[in-house]
Amino acid sequence: MSSSMQTPRLTAKGRATRDRIVAAAAAVMYEQGVTGSSTEEILQAAQVSSPSQLYHYFGDKKSLVQAVIEYQTERVLGFQRTLLSRLDSFEALEAWRDAVVQAQLARNCQGGCPIGSLAAELSDADPQARARLVAGYAQWEQAIRDGLASMQQRGELHADADTGALALALLTALQGGLLMTQTRRDTVALETVLNAVIDRIRCHASD
Repeated sequence: MSSSMQTPRLTAKGRATRDRIVAAAAAVMYEQGVTGSSTEEILQAAQVSSPSQLYHYFGDKKSLVQAVIEYQTERVLGFQRTLLSRLDSFEALEAWRDAVVQAQLARNCQGGCPIGSLAAELSDADPQARARLVAGYAQWEQAIRDGLASMQQRGELHADADTGALALALLTALQGGLLMTQTRRDTVALETVLNAVIDRIRCHASD
């Protein structure tokens, strides 16, 4: 059961409190991991005094984690939404690549992908979390696929180009590149792999 199903009716104040708890939990879990984050730390970060308030909105930690996954998915895709909504040209693909790289440089190549970090920790341990993460990645993949499909419909990509496979390859390259960026503390691998996949997409360009 999702956290939104557990709290069907909230006052404006209640909604604000719930949102504050989710945002605080997302920040703490991003820094310390899900298993490394205590209820007390989350409450302190959210400026909530009583554990009963947390359990009023979330029956258990798993429910809170589900809400954090939703929050991080929206946050990551929201940052990219303007670019993803018109990812329908090679110029747009390059602009998206540049924005992703610049975002990593702005935070000194630390932290990795918020969704990827959750996926690495939870996919084998929490089937419900894994399902929510799959859904989040599917939104991301579909946005890329839609842009490539638009290029194909305009005749800029060959009709036999597999836009689904190309979109999945680009998203997978991004996730691997972000992990390498976090590990190496530079964006060389990220830029290299994104350029490689964009070049692969160019191979399907119509003359």
